[in-house]
Amino acid sequence: MDAAWAIPMLFPELAGPCFGVPDFHPDAIQRYAFRVGAAMMIGWTALLPWADREPVRRRGVLLLTVVPVKVCLDLASLALPLAGIVPVGRFLLTKIDSVAIYALFIFSYAYSSGLARKGRGMELLGDRGIEARK
Repeated sequence: MDAAWAIPMLFPELAGPCFGVPDFHPDAIQRYAFRVGAAMMIGWTALLPWADREPVRRRGVLLLTVVPVKVCLDLASLALPLAGIVPVGRFLLTKIDSVAIYALFIFSYAYSSGLARKGRGMELLGDRGIEARK
């Protein structure tokens, strides 16, 4: 999702149709803010596959994705319906992915913590990483 959201942030002329905001014409400061945000989205897109290579050891990335990243993004997005920029119904639809991400990431963190405590899946923790699975 981060990679997908980075596209309208890098190309703000696409943002209006993507975000459901008619006649959206960002000024220079908005374009700057979008591009800074896009850099963060692209960075996070690269971070998640890195964490996937050693999922038990790097499970903390899951919590960082939830707090502060996802929570802050969701809180920031509240400004849109409150200002009447985006209809509440459309806003609520976008929060379905948030609920799914919160549930999946918190469950995955808890599950992987249990594996680590039991010593299961520990071959993923070794210095050899993926090689240990062969």
